[in-house]
Amino acid sequence: MTGFGKLMMTIGIVLFLVGFIWQFIGKLPGDIVFKKGNTTFYFPIITCLLISIVLSLIFYIINRFR
Repeated sequence: MTGFGKLMMTIGIVLFLVGFIWQFIGKLPGDIVFKKGNTTFYFPIITCLLISIVLSLIFYIINRFR
C-alpha cells in the first residue's frame, strides 16, 4: 500500500472517531441558540471554526504528500 493510501485510511478513521464522539457531545460551547416560542435558531459558529481548522490541516497534509 502506498503512503497516500495509508494517509487516506488514517484520515477516514479519525473522521469516523470524531463523528462517533460528536454524537454524545451534541453542541459545542460557543454555538449560538435562540429559542422563542416554538421556533429555534441554531448557528454552530464554534463547530464551523473547528471543522474549518481540521479540513485545512487535512488538505495541508495531503498537499505535502503530492
